[in-house]
Amino acid sequence: MKTDKAIDFPEQDEIGPEMKGADVLVASLEREGVDVVYAYPGGASMELHQALTKSTKIRTILPRFEQGGGFMAHGHARATGKASVCMATSGPGATNLVTCIADAFMDSIPLIAITGQVYQQFIGKTAFQETDFFGMTLPIVKHSFLVLDKEDLPRVVKEAFHIATTGRPGPVVIDIPKDVQQAIFAPTFPARIDLPGYKIESTKPKASDDELTEVLDLISGAKRPVLYIGGGIISAEAHLELREFAELTGLPVASTLMGLGAFDAEHPQSLYWFGMHGTVAGNWAVCDSDVLVCAGARFDDRITGLVSKFAPEAEIVHIDIDASEHNKNKRVHLPIHSDIKYALTRLNELVKAGKFKKPDISEWNATIEGWKKEHPFSYDKTGHITQQEAIETLYEVTQGDAIITTGVGQHQMWAAQFFKFREPRTYISSLGLGTMGFGLPAAIGAKVAFPEKLVVNIDGDGCFMMNIQELATAKIEKINAKTIILNNQHLGMVVQWEDLLYESVRGQTILCDKDNIGGPDNLDAIYPDFVKISEGFGVAGRRVVKREDLRPAIEEMIAHDGPYVLEVIVPYTEHVLPMIKQGLSAKEILIKSE
Repeated sequence: MKTDKAIDFPEQDEIGPEMKGADVLVASLEREGVDVVYAYPGGASMELHQALTKSTKIRTILPRFEQGGGFMAHGHARATGKASVCMATSGPGATNLVTCIADAFMDSIPLIAITGQVYQQFIGKTAFQETDFFGMTLPIVKHSFLVLDKEDLPRVVKEAFHIATTGRPGPVVIDIPKDVQQAIFAPTFPARIDLPGYKIESTKPKASDDELTEVLDLISGAKRPVLYIGGGIISAEAHLELREFAELTGLPVASTLMGLGAFDAEHPQSLYWFGMHGTVAGNWAVCDSDVLVCAGARFDDRITGLVSKFAPEAEIVHIDIDASEHNKNKRVHLPIHSDIKYALTRLNELVKAGKFKKPDISEWNATIEGWKKEHPFSYDKTGHITQQEAIETLYEVTQGDAIITTGVGQHQMWAAQFFKFREPRTYISSLGLGTMGFGLPAAIGAKVAFPEKLVVNIDGDGCFMMNIQELATAKIEKINAKTIILNNQHLGMVVQWEDLLYESVRGQTILCDKDNIGGPDNLDAIYPDFVKISEGFGVAGRRVVKREDLRPAIEEMIAHDGPYVLEVIVPYTEHVLPMIKQGLSAKEILIKSE
């Protein structure tokens, strides 16, 4: 949404003509390069919407639910790397954004959430549609603003974008009382923001040469080194520097889900992704490593499994722009506080300057190749179409040239397994918070950001129902986002856990009539009919049951000029494997069904 990654400061403050506070807000957004706002109006935000109608630079997209708008902004930000804006009214409008804000906080996404607030004279008096949104969001934002002085509006907007995009990205809330929106004044637009703790481009934290030389020395002496990467590589736009470093050193590269696409999945050094449902080779390589270099990741529980058994013999290096992540989940030997792009760039320079002796890891690479060949991602190709087959077919048809969003659950993991991500910002999913209903609105936001690109939401029937109303947004706003619903009539990931831990007792995980469960062999019982629902929104749809219809249906979906819903009926009995159960280590990974 911003026109340039770097902050472009004017030479001096600028004083504007008299206008309403709401117009000042919109003018401030325009100055930040914002061209799209996802906004749902209400009593406390009407002034903001009236101001938006006068803007010739900002497109305002109306979601059908505030959460939908928040996730559209999230998808837009993930696809572009720029701060994106959502807007809601006070009270329930604002609280409907809380999940989106928490999601952006967990995944380090630059999201600006702007909310209307009741008149200042009513704050704290339990007024109609009043909530303490400032206080409510403090644990899940980089910063919250409650604007009580109209003169502060231009500064607050500039600070909000600066905070959201500087260092480790994250969400910022701007809560604006209605009287501030209505106040008329001549604003002063600040030329420069330089807040304590938020470094501008020239003063980002930088690793010292001594620290980086120590990293290279550790790698030189290693017999089983691994490079462990996360979403920080993508946030820092450092994927090219990463590839160069990997190729110069010869290190195998294992990614988190947030890091997918930062390193080409088809590269010979790729271990693809590791963690709870990641590759066997990736998990075992990290576990057996003697030097583990982590860049832009945070050692979360879905990666480490049992922390005490995570890479137990490794000397661990952790390079991250957020020093608070050092030693938070896993004690490391060499924590380095640095901008990732700078650290990788300088490491490459040191290697090329002869400061590095490449280790002989041929035996290690042979071991890894053996694991790759013995334990690839796989599935049963007999019987009915499976979710894995549908995703793999989508990859074959698109040749990977698409932005993929997902909901949360089995389909999310299978999308990561069977759609090979080769470029950054092509896998957009709710990973830290794990929010169902994320996929469709995120796809809409990504498609708005890149109308020329194919954007496909891979979703489950449970997830799709949570924000299905955003089909109306796609239709009315002419946003050509596609959806594949992998419909198994169940909450598949929870069912998998029920099978493994609760003797398959179904605790409200059946989404149709539990006495007449729909599926590939019982089509009349499928509930609901997503094709009819889609058509009710004016969106084209098709259902696929037979394997021979799958590829033609995907091709039809892609060729269709407009949003499209492709429903694929699949069995519910499949489990996502491999799997590291909670509380276990990578060595105890479940490779085949029990």
